[in-house]
Amino acid sequence: MSIVIRPEQAFDAPAIEHVTIEAFRNAPHTDHAEQFIVRALRQADALTVSLVAETDEQLVGHVAVSPVRIGDGTDRWFGLGPISVLPAHQGRGIGTRLMEAALQQLRSASANGCVVLGDPAYYGRFGFSPLTGLVLPGVPAAYFQAIVFDGGVPQGEVTYHPAFEMKR
Repeated sequence: MSIVIRPEQAFDAPAIEHVTIEAFRNAPHTDHAEQFIVRALRQADALTVSLVAETDEQLVGHVAVSPVRIGDGTDRWFGLGPISVLPAHQGRGIGTRLMEAALQQLRSASANGCVVLGDPAYYGRFGFSPLTGLVLPGVPAAYFQAIVFDGGVPQGEVTYHPAFEMKR
């Protein structure tokens, strides 16, 4: 099975929405708004990185990265997510390839760092960990993680793009 990771194209939007819906359909800890978030980020031109994974010319995965604000004013920080892989294709390294490609694009773009909300066991293997002083209100510290590419550890509350408030 050959996996191709490439930037999102305009014609990918319906397939990305399908992948996102299916990936989160039975996931715990979700309000099932991920597809609306991706759509709103796209409409706001706030997708700093938007990559898709294809196998056999079928879109099977997607990762979104958008800017975040940090309370201390540190700039060039981003939030990774949502990341989605069709359930039938999970466990084949597609999510790993999407993660690695997204993080490489951020490094190449001179990002200072990236935050993610999710399972510490999964994201820890990519270098994410909780950072003291960097917080997302209402979220247990272990599940809000960051990776620093350049500069120091920022301090303060992290605010995601308003698209993350989308419910439909």
